[in-house]
Amino acid sequence: MKTALLVIDVQVGIIDHFQAYNKDRVLANINDLITKARTAKIPVIYVRHDGGKGDPLEANTEGWQIHQRIAPVDGEPIVDKQSCSSFYKTPLQSMLDKNGISHLIVTGCMTEFCVDTACRHATILGFNVTLASDGHTTLDNDLLKAEQIIAHHNRSLNGFDSGGIAVTAKPTSEIVF
Repeated sequence: MKTALLVIDVQVGIIDHFQAYNKDRVLANINDLITKARTAKIPVIYVRHDGGKGDPLEANTEGWQIHQRIAPVDGEPIVDKQSCSSFYKTPLQSMLDKNGISHLIVTGCMTEFCVDTACRHATILGFNVTLASDGHTTLDNDLLKAEQIIAHHNRSLNGFDSGGIAVTAKPTSEIVF
């Protein structure tokens, strides 16, 4: 099973502007996974959200940039998107298919939006997924604290499957490349 690491929306606007939950620990875990992936010659693919005009993630603004603590190196692709799905109207699926990728390790921002959608959409497209359970983050909302949202999604996504293609949630320390 050929693997790629997907780093979703870890952008200055989310991490620093919105003050994402547990951001230092999450950035450290994502950085650890990136280091392990690069060492193992596993592709690292970044996804970057464009929130549109006036949004903290508006294209070509400071907030839109990939966070400097986990920034890509030369040759690592950045897939730009305008919806919650990393696959919708982007070249991501064709990039993965072209490289024979069948397994994704998913990390990133906005657990209940883009991370959840990527995990579920990936299984529908035939990609097995490992969700780094301590490698994604979000913000508090009117109903739940970020910590609760993350715990809920780790539990609800772990074991989610589409015809035998599944998501497994694991802490960073248990993810082996």
